[in-house]
Amino acid sequence: MEKTSGPWRILLVEDEMLVAMLLEDMLAEAGHTIIGPMARIDQAVEAARSAAIDLAILDVNLGGEEVYPVAEALAAREIPFAFATGYGAHGLREPWQDRPTLQKPFHRNDLFRMVAELASSCSC
Repeated sequence: MEKTSGPWRILLVEDEMLVAMLLEDMLAEAGHTIIGPMARIDQAVEAARSAAIDLAILDVNLGGEEVYPVAEALAAREIPFAFATGYGAHGLREPWQDRPTLQKPFHRNDLFRMVAELASSCSC
């Protein structure tokens, strides 16, 4: 049966502690369960491959490493995700430029709109 409303299990991949805490607080206040935040690619890839996740928000750059291996693992499982970046969709590598993007800095409403958009494509 397809879920039509939350709460959602959201993988959060973000290496900036203050941004991660802000995202975690906002999402938790809305009733969502946070997996993470993950600040390392290896941890995030493992979670993306095996954790019970409904959707994900991925910071594009983790300590100088690009998050695309995590995106690949999520895409393989057909888990909806958005990139969080200050560069917008144009800053993403191909073939990822068509994926949803949460533009940094963002407002609470932007975050919740993005979660709703991702949830609408969730087949969990």
